[in-house]
Amino acid sequence: MAYTAADVKNLREKTGAGMMDCKKALTETDGDMEAAVDFLRAKGLAAAAKKSSRTAAEGLVGVAVSGTRGVAVEVNSETDFVAKNEQFQDFVRKTTEVALGVEGDDVEALKAAAYPGGGTVAEKLTNNVATIGENQQVRRLKTVEVANGVVVPYVHNAAAPSLGKIGVLVALESEAPADVLETLGKQLAMHIAAAFPQALTADGLDADVIERERAIAREKAAESGKPEAVQDKMVEGAVAKYAKENALLSQVFVMDNKTPIQQVVDQAGKDAGARIVLKDYVRFQLGEGIEKEVSDFAAEVAAAVAG
Repeated sequence: MAYTAADVKNLREKTGAGMMDCKKALTETDGDMEAAVDFLRAKGLAAAAKKSSRTAAEGLVGVAVSGTRGVAVEVNSETDFVAKNEQFQDFVRKTTEVALGVEGDDVEALKAAAYPGGGTVAEKLTNNVATIGENQQVRRLKTVEVANGVVVPYVHNAAAPSLGKIGVLVALESEAPADVLETLGKQLAMHIAAAFPQALTADGLDADVIERERAIAREKAAESGKPEAVQDKMVEGAVAKYAKENALLSQVFVMDNKTPIQQVVDQAGKDAGARIVLKDYVRFQLGEGIEKEVSDFAAEVAAAVAG
């Protein structure tokens, strides 16, 4: 057997597929987790693109803006209980503010930066671990900036001011009035939080992800039994649909469920009498991409895996 009870658990959490389907997928792929996800998707048994965005670790995401520069920082903790701790929240807030002055998106540079009140961010983090009694880590940061315009921050379901489980930044380049840009930016940020875009444009989507989508579409098309030329069109249509649904500027605005984001931005610029460009964005969801620790649930599936 090339997989474990923990593998079955993780695959179920990633895809929402049933236990036996996950066992079959792992058997067919010799325990390769990513291949098993693709196997389930090809069989119509998973919606991995949406499920994979689920939170897989605790902690907080902080966002901060200074002038035309904004930054998002994720700091992890072992439990949600610590995420509600005022000492931890203060650390995340201040570390995010420090990150505004760090060049690039280098976690090590942030940890080496001076922390308010003395020492470095890393030293304060070490002290927090010792006093709170739980492992914590600064996981990642991302900065956006415009030459002229605004960077609008947004936190979905905030745990405290500027802190939450989903943090978004929207960078708008324009000479339009700041209040107009702030309003538009807030609407776009809420869309981004809900719609989970993978890139600003289709060209920015990960090439490996596109190839995976193409392979999945090809397998589905082959099962249709239609002529090869028709299958090719089905594949390209599926890939184009994926790109449209996952690139921010081509996504349909969640507030009216019909207008592409690019048109929303263009119309706002016309109404304001100044061109508006959605230059960049950041969307950090707490724990995305981190595997959850194996819990007692593994024991529940162990017998089924062994059987």
